[in-house]
Amino acid sequence: MRRGWGGLLAAVLVAGLFSAGGAAVAEDRADRTGPGERRPNVVLLLMDDFSLELLATMPNAQQMSADGATYRNAFVVDSLCCTSRASLFTGQAPHHTGVLTNTPNDPDNPIGGWEAYEKYGNVEKTFHLALERSGYTTGFTGKFLNGYEATSVDGVFTPPEPVPGWTEFDPIFGGGYNGWKYRSGHLGEDGKLALTFHGAPALSKPIAVRDAQYATTVAGDKALDFVRRHEAESAAGGAPYFLEVATYGPHSRLNKAYEDDYQFPPAFADRALPGEDRDVDGNCGTKSCAELTLDDLAGYGDDRADNAPTYQRRDGTTAPAPAWRTNEISLTDSGALQRYRDRARMVQSIDRLLAEIRAAVGENTYVVLTADNGFHLGQHQLNGGKGTPYDSDTRVPLIVVGPDVVPGERDQQVSNIDLAPTFEELAGLRPASYRDGTSFARTLSRPKARGARYTYFEHTYAKSQPGEVDTDEGSGGTIDIIPSYVAVRSERGLLVRFDLDNDWTTTDHAWELYTYEDGFEKRNVYAERHREPWVRDLAARIAVFGAGEGCRPLVCRALTR
Repeated sequence: MRRGWGGLLAAVLVAGLFSAGGAAVAEDRADRTGPGERRPNVVLLLMDDFSLELLATMPNAQQMSADGATYRNAFVVDSLCCTSRASLFTGQAPHHTGVLTNTPNDPDNPIGGWEAYEKYGNVEKTFHLALERSGYTTGFTGKFLNGYEATSVDGVFTPPEPVPGWTEFDPIFGGGYNGWKYRSGHLGEDGKLALTFHGAPALSKPIAVRDAQYATTVAGDKALDFVRRHEAESAAGGAPYFLEVATYGPHSRLNKAYEDDYQFPPAFADRALPGEDRDVDGNCGTKSCAELTLDDLAGYGDDRADNAPTYQRRDGTTAPAPAWRTNEISLTDSGALQRYRDRARMVQSIDRLLAEIRAAVGENTYVVLTADNGFHLGQHQLNGGKGTPYDSDTRVPLIVVGPDVVPGERDQQVSNIDLAPTFEELAGLRPASYRDGTSFARTLSRPKARGARYTYFEHTYAKSQPGEVDTDEGSGGTIDIIPSYVAVRSERGLLVRFDLDNDWTTTDHAWELYTYEDGFEKRNVYAERHREPWVRDLAARIAVFGAGEGCRPLVCRALTR
């Protein structure tokens, strides 16, 4: 690839931003509320480690899809919890947030977790702070950011400082992964968080009593209380509201709340009853659990021999590069099937919460359903986990209902960094200039409106450190083998530039290209097709997106057009 190609492309793209495409961007930033108009409310329901095949098991989510806008090409910029959530809050790619992984690694110069999020100024860049300052009542309940925790000294727990931008703040701390035996916080009138411990009621207690302390139930109760109070206030002409409900499901547990508990613990209401078959009974939503098979997991067990990356030499010829997918295959078919069915059981409580939220909101409220990342479960012979650039990990549901939303599917590409500017625009604000994402608000009422044609991904390799939640048995522990990469997705395929050298100062670039003719990443075809114009265009876009410390916001936005 010629060195000047990427720079030329960047110049053309940025120029286009102020010419033919300039009107579209200006429309993104227009004030959508006129004199006397009520600004809308927004409820965001964010799931954790949600793989797309689970959506078909959720009856209320299916109804929401029929009623609203369903984005077929919705992705996350990095398929890892904390990096994704930081990017959602700020509308910025990880190279701008500085949140590159779940844990800090180096406490003095953190690269991830709450420590990095706070140190690098992200608290002041969030969309919810902008909404609150503009008059919105903002609320949060559920899983926040990795590393934002209560601390214990001699068995006495102290809550962290509250996070600016949330009028009402009810985080559930890390024990929430286990379903029970965790602490939550509540922002009091004194401006401090008060802690509550949620235990695991005895198995002899009725199911309703046990599930009352389940993390999804607790987050849901707080969410519904918030919605009911503020819907009435908003309808009476008071402040509009924004609420994020962030469930821990269907992420795997870290520790057992109950003896012999599931790796992916559903609410007791969705489990097989005593005397029933744990493998096939219980509530899997729209289907019986026995109907869920490994055929539902696109690419499950696919031989990874033809997925190794490819080097490109200076003269344009190619050569095989070392495979990075070298993990021992420890996930059995029976283990994968059990985990898949348990995850389906686990999302049913979220699905019921979705229905309750929709029933509680008024006609001037948007409800948004999405996830922080996907989850692979045996695809490409990788054990359970996330972090790769592939569909299983990066593609997420995105469904929106609300005022003026025209039902139907949308083909525009959307990234989770687009949510922040979209929420700002819906609130009648001009999206902040430092957002890397672009609002897709106009596509809610205009399904065919111009939108993004390219989506970008970036991921940074970092050896797991204590506190990394994705090295547990349920996630397979393969996060450590995924190299750093920059990738771009278009209608025609996915191009990934991996850095096979894990050193921070040097690179060893290799490529993977997938056209999705088989519906998943069947075979790396970079060697055969890298000279084709559309592939060269994707490579040039990657060069611009990943140049130096990463593209600047204006360029990042231009690159999606």
